[in-house]
Amino acid sequence: MSVTVPRASHLADNNDTSDTSEYNLPVKAMPGEDRPREKLLAGGSQSLTQAELVAILWGVGTRKEDVLAMARRTLQEYGERGPFSSVRPDELAKSLDIPLTKACQLVAAFELGRRAYATSRSGHARQIRTPRQAYQYFRDMGMNNKEQLRGLYLGSRHQVIHDEIISIGSLTASIVHPREVFQPAIEHGAVAVIIAHNHPSGSLEPSEADLEVTRQLKAAGVVLGIDLLDHLIITTSGHRSIVGSL
Repeated sequence: MSVTVPRASHLADNNDTSDTSEYNLPVKAMPGEDRPREKLLAGGSQSLTQAELVAILWGVGTRKEDVLAMARRTLQEYGERGPFSSVRPDELAKSLDIPLTKACQLVAAFELGRRAYATSRSGHARQIRTPRQAYQYFRDMGMNNKEQLRGLYLGSRHQVIHDEIISIGSLTASIVHPREVFQPAIEHGAVAVIIAHNHPSGSLEPSEADLEVTRQLKAAGVVLGIDLLDHLIITTSGHRSIVGSL
């Protein structure tokens, strides 16, 4: 006597179907055609999600976490573009609770991408001349679950020459030292800096710490001869200039 086991879709028909989410299977449990490497071979890199691309880069996960689950969590917690901007593997590993070797792989891979993009776009660098343009550049930060501070480093014609995550966590003057903000400017020959940080709470109101950090960085920029053009608060609903509030 044979027994037919109903498929998951049949079972769902007997229950509330308002929830359309799916359970995330570990890579080993996926059908062959759904695994990231197989999808890459069959459909090319454009057919993969960000998480699947990261999973291919890492290859394997850890004992406590499947590689695809770890990739999804990384992008969810850090933001889709967050890891692309990080140049500090130790900070990335600590903030995301991933092995240092995997953080190094991410940073190295994205640095290759940045350099290739810079080479292909030489002479056509993006220019940032208004707070609105800066917000358009940073707006993806509004979706991040963790607060982070990013720096946008500009050349003499306000062209973007570097983008970096400076710190992760709530801003305080004791944590955000001018050295951390302006060192990349010196290394990359920038003449101006725009910084931005997100408020996961959704509030566009600057805190006293936000104002104190901005004043400190503005003064340091004057001494160094590197202009702090703006400091933006980014949320899902919009942005606000802290420099304009001083």
